[in-house]
Amino acid sequence: MLPKFHFKGKSLFAAISYFIFTLYIFYSIFLLFFSPYRQSAHSRFEDSGAAYNLVPFWTIRNYIKASDHINFNAWFSNLAGNVLVFMPLGFFLPLLFPKYFSFWRTLLLVISSTILVELLQFQLKVGSLDVDDIILNTIGGIIGFIIFKIAYLLFRFFYK
Repeated sequence: MLPKFHFKGKSLFAAISYFIFTLYIFYSIFLLFFSPYRQSAHSRFEDSGAAYNLVPFWTIRNYIKASDHINFNAWFSNLAGNVLVFMPLGFFLPLLFPKYFSFWRTLLLVISSTILVELLQFQLKVGSLDVDDIILNTIGGIIGFIIFKIAYLLFRFFYK
């Protein structure tokens, strides 16, 4: 996508964008596989076996129903956190890679990425396999893509 931008400092913008995207990837890998929470999940699953949910909206519904009784940090990290973690992916893919300027290609990669993360977390026993996480992560990627498209249209409108 960057080759279509015509302004001074384009290469600096591209370098900064790739750098931020790389930081995002490394931080996401840490957050999703190596954070202290994930390590404590690993020890829990070693004792009781890995958990999974294949019923769409079951976990989301339970978190919403129990929101008065659950610690806000746990509630936020499980619902909003799953959306937020994949928003940058939906934003940076079309920004940095021209073939992902298409909504459907971006959506397919976001879904594939989140399924891969869920399967790896389950296999490595650092998280549960939850279809609701896939739904929330995909929503995050879509929101990121929409934010990109709005920013792109505004950029084209103001810097024509």
